[in-house]
This record gives sequence, structure tokens and C-alpha cells, in this order.
Amino acid sequence: MKLLMIGDVVGRPGRRVLKDHLQELQEIYHIDVTIVNGENASGGNGLTEKNAKELLALPIDVITMGNHVWKQKDTVNFIGNYSQILRPMNYPDGSPGRGYGFFDWHGTRACVLNVSGQIFMEELDSPFAAIDRVLEDIKREADLFIVDFHAETTSEKIALGYDLDGTATVVAGTHTHVQTADARVLAGGTAYITDLGMTGPLNGVLGVEKEIIIRKMRTKQPERFTIEKQKPWQINGIVVDMDESTGRARTIERVYRIYEEQQ
Repeated sequence: MKLLMIGDVVGRPGRRVLKDHLQELQEIYHIDVTIVNGENASGGNGLTEKNAKELLALPIDVITMGNHVWKQKDTVNFIGNYSQILRPMNYPDGSPGRGYGFFDWHGTRACVLNVSGQIFMEELDSPFAAIDRVLEDIKREADLFIVDFHAETTSEKIALGYDLDGTATVVAGTHTHVQTADARVLAGGTAYITDLGMTGPLNGVLGVEKEIIIRKMRTKQPERFTIEKQKPWQINGIVVDMDESTGRARTIERVYRIYEEQQ
């Protein structure tokens, strides 16, 4: 089974480039299942229900989130209505929505889990402990186990990758918006990358107009962030060939596509 995982979708450019090019990518790589991180999909902060519906109207199977999950005020009201949308599982008990879910894909039972890091992030429960509490249930129920680890530091992501090696099919980091060059299948058969990168404007600073960020860094004054809207746009992610019979990954390949103005 071929999995496409897409890095943080940023604003309208991110949604638009997926609308224009996602199906094309799926055909090129013979994709069976697509997971997209949508925590920046609405103005760079969070996900509105309108934009969630827009993404789910595309051939997207699961939307994962991150530390901006509650930035849009309506999210707490709608997130529980969509089994395809996952927020970090290590938020406090009673938080709206779900942190992991089971999905039936082409006769295969899969679990997708979203978890947030602790280092330089909002203080949440340990991602290691949070996963430990549900791991036996996942092992019992799922043939494939895919993790989106939304975290800041490379060390924390790498550590979780090794911790889940041989248990998870895929551990993919998100959040930094910069794709890392370390995609590989670990010794135990887990496909790993420290960060998927981002989907949206190429010539901004993590998706924001570069002039704003440069000015903020020079002056140390507050600035209102505005998403860079001009092309070129990019799609970042990975393609993983997963073995449903063993729950292990065969191969992992980075996806880094740039779409110029003329396209």
C-alpha cells in the first residue's frame, strides 16, 4: 500500500496547490492513502470548518493537526464531528476531538496517531507516555500504524522514531515547515523522517511574507503576520510503500515539488 503524507498546509496557497496538483501527485506515485497536516490551513493558524470541508472534498483520507489546533474559535465545536480529523492526543483528557483513529483502507485496518512534542512547545503530557497508554490497543486492532509527531526539536523527533522502530509503520515529524533530508527505513522497519516540510508559498519565511519577518527580527517590534500569496508554491511530503502483512515499511521517498507562476 502506498501512503502519501503531506507537510503542514499553510493558508490559501497551501489549499490551492493541493486542489490543483494533489491528484496529479497521487497518480504519479500510485498512491492508495493520503494524510495531510492541516494545522496551518486557515490563514496560517488553525483550521476552520469551511476549510476542513474544502480539504476533505479532495482525495484526502486523514487530516492531522498540531499546536495551532485551537487557534480558530469554531474548532472546538466541530472537530469531534469529523473522524478524519485528528488533534494531538496528549492534550488533557476531555479535550474535543480525538488523538488517534482506526481506518479501514482497502481491506487493511490502520491506525493514525497525532501527538505533540514537549520541548519548546506548549506544555502537554509526555508524547512517549501518551502513546504507551494506547499502544497495546493499537497493536491488537491495527495492521498499519502511522504517527504524525508535531514537534520542534530534531532530537525529540529522532528519539520517538527510534522508540517506535519496529512498532510503527511510519513516524513522520511536522511543525518546522522545513523538510529534512533524513528519510529512511530504520532497522526495525519503521519509515522515518524528522520533518515533512510545508505545503504552500515557497518564497516566504515558513509561509509568512518574508519582509514582515525580516522587519520583526531587525526591530524586535510586534508585527501582524500575513501569508505570502505569490507563486511559486510547493508541496512537501513523503511516499511510503507499506507492507500490510507485516506492518513494516518497504521504502520511503521524499516529495519536494515546486510549482512556478506559469503553471
